[in-house]
Amino acid sequence: MQKIVLLGDEAIAQGAIDAGLSGVFAYPGTPSTEITEYIQASKEAHEKGIRSKWSANEKTAVEAALGMSYTGKRVITCMKHVGMNVAADCFVNSGVTGVNGGMIVVAADDPSMHSSQNEQDSRFYAKFAMIPALEPSNQQEAYDMMHYGFELSEKVKLPVLMRVTTRMAHSRSGVLCKEKLAQNNLHLPEDRTQFVLLPAIARRKNKALIAMQTTLEEAGEVSGFNQYIEGKDKSLGIIASGIGYNYLMENFKNGCPYTILKISQYPLPKKMIARLVNECEKILVLEEGQPVIEEQLRGLLNLGVKVLGRMDNTVSRDGELNPNMVAQALGLKDTCGDNIPELVAPRPPKLCDGCPHISSYNAINKAMEPYGSGRVFADIGCYTLGFLPPFKAIYSCVDMGASISMAKGAADAGLNPVLAVIGDSTFTHSGMTGLLDCVNDGANVTVMILDNETTGMTGGQDSSAWGKIEQICFGLGVEKEHIRVVTPLPKNVDEMAQIIGEELKYQGVSVIVPRRECLQVVGKRAKAKK
Repeated sequence: MQKIVLLGDEAIAQGAIDAGLSGVFAYPGTPSTEITEYIQASKEAHEKGIRSKWSANEKTAVEAALGMSYTGKRVITCMKHVGMNVAADCFVNSGVTGVNGGMIVVAADDPSMHSSQNEQDSRFYAKFAMIPALEPSNQQEAYDMMHYGFELSEKVKLPVLMRVTTRMAHSRSGVLCKEKLAQNNLHLPEDRTQFVLLPAIARRKNKALIAMQTTLEEAGEVSGFNQYIEGKDKSLGIIASGIGYNYLMENFKNGCPYTILKISQYPLPKKMIARLVNECEKILVLEEGQPVIEEQLRGLLNLGVKVLGRMDNTVSRDGELNPNMVAQALGLKDTCGDNIPELVAPRPPKLCDGCPHISSYNAINKAMEPYGSGRVFADIGCYTLGFLPPFKAIYSCVDMGASISMAKGAADAGLNPVLAVIGDSTFTHSGMTGLLDCVNDGANVTVMILDNETTGMTGGQDSSAWGKIEQICFGLGVEKEHIRVVTPLPKNVDEMAQIIGEELKYQGVSVIVPRRECLQVVGKRAKAKK
């Protein structure tokens, strides 16, 4: 067996390939992107015919993955935590339909919001959908869990959620690879009503899903990913989940004196937890993210034990868990170190030199001068940096696709004119339906689709909008004479501002497409062509 050094994301990808993967469906989002990119770049995956192109958004990714599972094949679908919100409709219902081939949904959470809008914890989704979840504590477990996850999925006929966080996804470790498995043969579900959620069928299947919960709990008691580790000091029992277990052990070079319950599989192993509570005077919960385990420990068992964790501020309620936070919770030496000295100047992010968005924002600011500030709604992408100096051009950034819908709502309220700024990939991800609402209502909205011909913020993946934007807008009902394409260059700023001004005065829906390739992908594509 071969041992290789892999990122957590790469360990998931290689584990899936080795476990008989037939396809991955995903939309890029940090910190999940590298899973799909690893498979796309894998010669082995290419030789095995593993499907790996990007999906338009997370909802279509989960739906396509469920379709591949329908055929009996093993499949993964990957996204960041906020992508779970987009995929939730199909994801939750897939717990009711169940699966045929093994299906693993990988959700990469981003505590401390390094590149995200919130700190939501995807473990809630698994509990909500009543499906099993896995949370690796290291890269080896991330790899091993792909084999186990597919086996569990096919055994219980349910999708399995794998939850990782930023540090697990983007840190490296040695991984011992297992024997490679062949892909499943094509085989359709024996029960041809399985995926038909008419109410009569859905009610029956929902009862079966509820009845399955005891089996899922028992699986967590015996799988080996949940471990009860005896300690000599019973004054404190520690529940450590996922990477929190690693952070705990970093504080004890010669072994932890307290009894530890390591949790990496859900639903929670109630028997193990009850044993820990009975043996220890108080419990400390160390989990990365929100107090998912802690809330259940305080509420469900109701055993009267003293519970320490995020809910009583023994551990900070927000931000990432880290070894120093664990040390402070245990009353050990604070190892945080000195604060950053004031002489170190902060370096906020900025648009790349020569970025096409620079000319677009200069033109927007010039065109909006007569109307004052507060009328430009933006979206998720590199162009969100238009909020910062020197532009200070945008006034919203809420979720993927919200710019167009928020602009429409403001226009419906009587704000006129309004401008929506959205990227090409974000437009096809979730902006098209907002534009359709604008057309259907005849809203006074101008939409600028900043087309840099790539999904720039996450590393230059192919955009689903590539070469299609004008046709999409026309197909949605925008009049041809109000779909205008411009070239965002410094020399064209005045002309662009004039065009934006003309469309702002138009009482209806108009679309302006500033198009110029992202500088970061020009070299990459030239190299790929060679």
